[in-house]
Amino acid sequence: MVELTVDGKKVSVPEGSFVMHAATELGLYVPHFCYHKKLSIAANCRMCLVEVEKAPKALPACATPVAEGMVVHTKSPKALAAQQAVMEFLLINHPLDCPICDQGGECQLQDLAVGYGHDASNYKEEKRVVFHKSMGPLISAEEMTRCIHCTRCVRFGQEIGGVMELGMVHRGEHAEITSYLGEAVSSELSGNMIDLCPVGALTSKPFRYQARTWELARRRSVSPHDSVGSNIVVQVKNERVLRVVPFENEAVNECWISDKDRFSYEGLYAEDRLTTPMVKSDDGVWRETSWEDALVAATDLLIKANEQQGVGSIGAFAAEYATLEEMSLLSKLIRGLGSDHIDSRLRLGDENIDKALEGTPWLGMPIAELNTLDGVLIVDSNLRQDHPLFAQRLRQAAKAGARIVLLDSNGEDPLFPVAARLTVAPSQLCAAIDSIGKAIAKLQEGAEVDENDQFSQIANILISGTKPAVFMGNGVLSKSSASNVLAHSHVLAQALEAPLGYLTRGANHVGACVAGAAPQNGGMNAAQMMKNPLSAYVVLHAESLDFDDPIRARELFAQASTIALTSYASDAKQWAKVMLPVGPFTETSGTFINAEGRAQSFKGVVPALGNSRPAWKVLRVIGNLLKLADFDAESSEAIRDVVLAQNYTGQFNNQVKAEPYNPNVAVNAFERVANMPIYRSDAVVRRAPALQQQTPKLVAGLNAATMAALEVEEGDQVLVKSNRGEVVLPVKLQNQLVDNTVSVPLGYEQTAVLGGALVQLSVEKV
Repeated sequence: MVELTVDGKKVSVPEGSFVMHAATELGLYVPHFCYHKKLSIAANCRMCLVEVEKAPKALPACATPVAEGMVVHTKSPKALAAQQAVMEFLLINHPLDCPICDQGGECQLQDLAVGYGHDASNYKEEKRVVFHKSMGPLISAEEMTRCIHCTRCVRFGQEIGGVMELGMVHRGEHAEITSYLGEAVSSELSGNMIDLCPVGALTSKPFRYQARTWELARRRSVSPHDSVGSNIVVQVKNERVLRVVPFENEAVNECWISDKDRFSYEGLYAEDRLTTPMVKSDDGVWRETSWEDALVAATDLLIKANEQQGVGSIGAFAAEYATLEEMSLLSKLIRGLGSDHIDSRLRLGDENIDKALEGTPWLGMPIAELNTLDGVLIVDSNLRQDHPLFAQRLRQAAKAGARIVLLDSNGEDPLFPVAARLTVAPSQLCAAIDSIGKAIAKLQEGAEVDENDQFSQIANILISGTKPAVFMGNGVLSKSSASNVLAHSHVLAQALEAPLGYLTRGANHVGACVAGAAPQNGGMNAAQMMKNPLSAYVVLHAESLDFDDPIRARELFAQASTIALTSYASDAKQWAKVMLPVGPFTETSGTFINAEGRAQSFKGVVPALGNSRPAWKVLRVIGNLLKLADFDAESSEAIRDVVLAQNYTGQFNNQVKAEPYNPNVAVNAFERVANMPIYRSDAVVRRAPALQQQTPKLVAGLNAATMAALEVEEGDQVLVKSNRGEVVLPVKLQNQLVDNTVSVPLGYEQTAVLGGALVQLSVEKV
């Protein structure tokens, strides 16, 4: 530790710290623009100049290392004169357009100009003008004349986002921030540049000219779109969500959120938003009705199903972004009707998965520990698409020296250096894990191994770490061989003495298990229910595109008495008998349990739209009408407290009961590499216009060898067929794929006709 004095106060900070850190430790504010605690030091705005005794001139606090006995003055006449001079230079070319700037009222430059600026300018020459830049549908760079060249956005892209999408061209007052070759900014974390910009140069394009900052009410919430559980601030005007920004929580999302968290709010007010209960008549016509009549119709369907088909004829599905309280009441409802057929793992591919799991799967460690790992194996994860903030933490670990190994079928670029990568066909995943495990066993026994063997190289990387971990990605549970993949991975993790963790899907995968939204006493899981039709279903928040096989889901639901508790009408109209309008997360209170097992509760930030209601209230009333027990809670908090009183963390267990085996897989067709694009993951995100503009064009990905065999070139049309349907798609070269695999994304209506993620395909030139 180094002791120094700042503004007459003594403080001790670690060796290697800077004066800015010492001032922050004392709670002293030093004006700055380019400095940010999560970014590297640039020292190019010079606003943080301070006086250091015995130094000949003022020094930047952000870039001046502390020294024993150093004496610093942040507000002495010399320091203030330097800061005021810098402010005068920064304002030379800055336009006086605060009244029309979206940043007005929350602008760092405005705030510091009041404290350090002059009431008149000495500059009489012409101001420079920078023409606007096009950076895509999310970030507005219409007024780049405002830019003060702090380079926060540039450093964010390189250091946090993992890709240099922005940079500076020219020099001096002609310097400009611009995107690479004029391309759109496409990083899944790009919206954080808006927060980082200390002026109004980079602003939110969907929010542009929607409101002034002082008109917005700010309400805390939790994002429902992935298993990080990012803390957010939802900003509201006239009871309508207009903007979402991060709320800093170092243990969860630090000070970042993904673009999916930030811009998905547009989907809350989609044209097909359901605001009135609807019941389908016997002649197939949808009619609006009262809540009383709709609830009676829904309960009648459930009662008739039990009477006509017997107990156990009803199933339930919940989307993984349903709240803990909603899932708890849904599980009580189904079990109160005598059934145990309930699941929230809508893309589950293995019917036997529950026999393989010992307890509730979770990350296996706090999220913050991801930064500290030094040897990681990630199995079958589309990391940046599924978990952008987990990817960001692992990016920081890689920069610190962690050796990360990726084993998957999609070959996605994680935007950080990997120690090794093994891309295999989906059917070869188990064999690859088994080969790595055998190589680890050989190395640990001291046997000679082939140094040129890729499995031995990976094994050597993994056993060299002092803090290793093995993580299962979202793709694992979609496999029909998921139990076997988990069994092989468990054996491998035990050999490494490493924790086995799950990068879980959805905001509440862990919460669903805690709330009982999974079969417990021999009931059918999602994979089994897809094969065994039931007479009635209750579907909470889910749409057919949320299932592994959307067409099959629609067929099952349409043939049964299906009740949809949904925020949107368009999909449920195809298969439901009763549609009950329920609010999304912004219109209800509830709890999400994230991947690390952290329960985070939130309140509704806006009133229910139209005649919709919180889903937990709707389920409670249905339970009352059916005269079931334990449906008398008056608040979501009361439901939550009952669920969490069970010592729910004691259920967390990543042990695998299944025994690994080596399957004989015969593949005579193309294997589908089925990724879920980041902006197609749930109903709200799919309806956000700006995010859909950011979604890449739907293509069939093939490697060069496969393209040559099919005699196609990039841009040609190919016919992709399964035993369920066919679709024509343009070809895109994706050389990271292995031979005889074709990448066809999930989550699109066009590709739903092919069936699930594991379907075998044929591909031919059109």
